[in-house]
Amino acid sequence: MEGKSYEILGYAQDSTMFLIGILLSFFVCAVAFVWMKLTKNNTEKDDTKVDDLRNEPDVKKVHILYGTQTGTARTYAEHLHAVLCSNGFDCRMKNIGSFDPEENFVSNTLEKGIYIFLISTYTDGKPPQDAIWFCQWLNEASNDFRIQKSLLLGMQYAVFGLGNSLYSDHYNMAGKSIDKWLHKLNASRIFPFTEGDNNVAQSIHGNQKADFESWCSSITDVICYLLKQKAFNDTSHIKHLTINDPTDADGSNSESDADEDNDGLVDVEDVGEAMSHYPLKKKTIVNGGTNVVAKKRQKNEPREMITPELRKNLTKQGYRLIGSHSGVKLCRWTKSMLRGRGGCYKHTFYGIASHRCMETTPSLACANKCVFCWRHHTNPVGTEWKWQQDSPDVIINGAVENHYNMIKQFKGVPGVKPDRFAEGFSIQHCALSLVGEPIMYPEINEFINLLHEKGISSFLVTNAQFPDAIANLTPVTQLYVSVDAATQDSLKKIDRPLFKDFWPRFIESLKALSAKGQRTVYRLTLVKAWNTEEIEAYAKLVSLGHPDFIEIKGVTYCGDSKSSDGLTLQNVPWHEEVLYFVRQLEALLDGYEIACEHEHSNCVLLAQKKFKTKDGVWKTWIDYSRFHELFQRYQATGELFTAEDYMAETPSWAVIGSKERGFDPEETRWRRKEKVSQGC
Repeated sequence: MEGKSYEILGYAQDSTMFLIGILLSFFVCAVAFVWMKLTKNNTEKDDTKVDDLRNEPDVKKVHILYGTQTGTARTYAEHLHAVLCSNGFDCRMKNIGSFDPEENFVSNTLEKGIYIFLISTYTDGKPPQDAIWFCQWLNEASNDFRIQKSLLLGMQYAVFGLGNSLYSDHYNMAGKSIDKWLHKLNASRIFPFTEGDNNVAQSIHGNQKADFESWCSSITDVICYLLKQKAFNDTSHIKHLTINDPTDADGSNSESDADEDNDGLVDVEDVGEAMSHYPLKKKTIVNGGTNVVAKKRQKNEPREMITPELRKNLTKQGYRLIGSHSGVKLCRWTKSMLRGRGGCYKHTFYGIASHRCMETTPSLACANKCVFCWRHHTNPVGTEWKWQQDSPDVIINGAVENHYNMIKQFKGVPGVKPDRFAEGFSIQHCALSLVGEPIMYPEINEFINLLHEKGISSFLVTNAQFPDAIANLTPVTQLYVSVDAATQDSLKKIDRPLFKDFWPRFIESLKALSAKGQRTVYRLTLVKAWNTEEIEAYAKLVSLGHPDFIEIKGVTYCGDSKSSDGLTLQNVPWHEEVLYFVRQLEALLDGYEIACEHEHSNCVLLAQKKFKTKDGVWKTWIDYSRFHELFQRYQATGELFTAEDYMAETPSWAVIGSKERGFDPEETRWRRKEKVSQGC
């Protein structure tokens, strides 16, 4: 019985081994079948059209990373993303601040594909706030001996930088640095670093947007070439490029020779390792035409200040543009007073008729890029006049004509008073404070003289960067200097001036103001948490310029800025906060008192005591007829006159402490239905 059991057990073991053998044979056959199938598929894939490769899971992607301060780089990135997606590419767009270089570069998880960087440069050559960490990491990695310089080997990239060449020391520094650091880590540059210049006078294509559009077209063609692998000799899809053929003797000139004989071509000498092996023919296509060479402008041929893109933006904002560098716009207080709803603070402080005031400028360009600019930096910038120049009479006639055309639009508008509407066609005042720096205009004196000849008073505002122009300025009805900050550091932060020597220029401008005989004003714009703590420093600046008046106004809120350090409602001081600041400043000044306030504009006026009679009557208003008489005498005889020669009595409702708080009782106060959460 025991022997029988062993026999049965042996038979069972043999059967088990037999089954295992069958299973193993089946498994080997299955593996062989799968292997053969995969091999066949790979062979077939090699024969697949390369245009269809983008649909395969292993295809290279295009990654767009942008760093922005004001939102422009993001806008450009969105445009590029749309263009590449329309070409069928798998394109990913991300803010560079959310791209972790530690996670993507060091941990070997870098996705295959092409990386396109769009990066702006902010103050002092620094990257925008959202790109600071990425740039810091990349800089350290490229210079750290412990990190292999082949870290980014296999990565393909291109960089487009946004900057302004007027900031010459730091122009496009952020973009240049990223391009350099990536290259040091063995990433392959597929397209030369390209600069978008916000300086319209030096931009290759006329403005930054045009620079971007040209680059966008070119980089799209290069990406199509690389990822779709078009035939070597087919360059019909390469636009806006001149690619040197390595086999062409004409393309073998040295770099120094090329610099000496620069014919203005947008020359791509090296489009990266991937394209350097391809014997491309020379071809240049610009603006949709074949063999049309893009030439740089001749040095002796100044451009128009107003580019097509700038004209479009400013027109959209309600500007009426005049000639090639001037503009006019209807002030909201002009509209308000046409309806009898009150005038601006100049009506309260100085007696202007707001409905008879024209706001214009002979120069849309400015030498600053102030963070609270109410034009959102759509105007050009510059440190000197480099543009075509229109004559003063052309500008004034164009401004008057456009102003009257805008007044005409109020005919029949509900609430417009007929007498005010009729008076609106007789301009009495001109506020040269629309936008830009009017004193930059080379014929500013002739411009002012023509205004005065027409019986139009002049209120000119300058940003205190052109002291010689201030010193040489003909008498104006009232000359303003914007004092946006009281220290060098805060002025640099708030005004973002283009001049390297902005602080000496600022100080000299204030000193030049003190030598003017007519009415002078410091205009202070208070930005809560930015410049409201510099009271003693402001007092020192007053001693330099000895202005007749000091206007202190809370910053105007124009909506959330796109800039990461832009203004919000939190930066707008309440009127009582402005008054508190003014009282503190008054205590530090000799010979000044608070004279007026305009609560509606969140503005307070300090005036020298010479404008207050012994009887305690303020005379901050202007006798405009008397001013024109004095100016005509000055023109005829050269006899100078002073601010006291044309002052007039200030009405009681405009004086500080009145129940009206600066609102003309002859007007009807109109209040918005919606609740204003803060500020004025």
